[in-house]
Amino acid sequence: MTETIINLENVNPIEFFGVNNGKLDILKKKFPLLKILSRGTQIKLSGAAEQIEEAKEKIDLLIKYLERSGHMSENYFQQILGGDDEKSIDNFIDRNPNDVLVFGPNGKTVRARTANQKNMVQACDKNDIVFAIGPAGTGKTYTAVALAVRALKNKIVKKIILTRPAVEAGESLGFLPGDLKEKIDPYLRPLYDALDDMIPADKLAYYMSTRTIEIAPLAYMRGRTLDNAFIILDEAQNTNDLQIKMFLTRIGPNAKAIITGDPTQVDLPKNQQSGLWRATKLLRNIDGISYIELDEEDVVRHRLVKAIIKAYNKDDANALAEKEAEQKARQSRNI
Repeated sequence: MTETIINLENVNPIEFFGVNNGKLDILKKKFPLLKILSRGTQIKLSGAAEQIEEAKEKIDLLIKYLERSGHMSENYFQQILGGDDEKSIDNFIDRNPNDVLVFGPNGKTVRARTANQKNMVQACDKNDIVFAIGPAGTGKTYTAVALAVRALKNKIVKKIILTRPAVEAGESLGFLPGDLKEKIDPYLRPLYDALDDMIPADKLAYYMSTRTIEIAPLAYMRGRTLDNAFIILDEAQNTNDLQIKMFLTRIGPNAKAIITGDPTQVDLPKNQQSGLWRATKLLRNIDGISYIELDEEDVVRHRLVKAIIKAYNKDDANALAEKEAEQKARQSRNI
C-alpha cells in the first residue's frame, strides 16, 4: 500500500472540500478503492500506486482550476473528475475567472458560453443599447439578465427593470384569476427563472419588495423615464412599431438597455407586423447602439434544439425558394 499527501496551501480548503465535505464525498465515490482523508489543508491518499496516480492527476486539475477562479460549483467538480477528454478538461481549466458574469447561489457560476454570447457582453460594455437577435435556446435572455445583475452588484446602476409584451404564444389562455401580479407572472416566468439562478431567494425577495428589481409588462413603461437602470425588453418580436419605439424612448441618460427577440417566433395577430425588424433596420448604424445576431451554433439547451432549429431553417429556406420560383413563373406567363 502507498500513501501520498497533497497540500492545498494555495486554495481555500472549504472551496475544495465543499460544504459539509460534499465535494470530498464526490471524490471518494470517484475513487472507491482509495482511502481518502482530509486534514486541514491536506489530502491524504492511501491505496494502490496506480490508483493514487490517477486520483492525483484529477486533484491537480481541480487545484489548478481553483487557483485561477477561486470558486468551483459541485457540478464543475464532478465534470472535471469525470472528464477523460483532454480538450473538455482544458476548457474548464483555461477559463478566465474574469469571464464570470455572476456568482449565483450554491456556487453556480454564470458566464457567456458561446462566441456570440461573449460578443453580447463586449457590446454591452461599449454601448448603451444592444439588440440581441436569435432563435430559441441561444441564451439571449439569460445572458442579458446576467449582465443586468452584474451591473447592479457592481453599483453601475441602481435598479433593474425587466419587461416583455404580454402576448400569448399561439393559444388563448382565457380569463386568468388573481391580482395583477398573478395575471402577468405567467408571461414573465422566464425572467424569474433566470433571476433565481443568479440571486439567493431571500435577497431576490428583498430586491423585488424594494423595487430594486422590477418586472412588469411593457404597457406599464409608458410615460416613465428610466434612469440609473439596466433595462431589458425580452421577446421584442412581439412588440408592434409603436410599442418598441415607446420603450426605446423611455431610456434615461444613465441607463443601459438590451432588447432580445426571435424574429421566427412572432405571436402577434396576423394583421400586426413586428416592430423589431424595423427598429433593427433603422437603428443599426447609430453610434452607441450595437446589434448582435445569434444562431443555432449558440444554442445551449438540449442538443436536439439545435437540430430542430436547423430543420426549420432549412424548410423555411425551401419554402421561400419555391415561392420565389412561383412568382417568377407567373411573371414570365404574364409577359
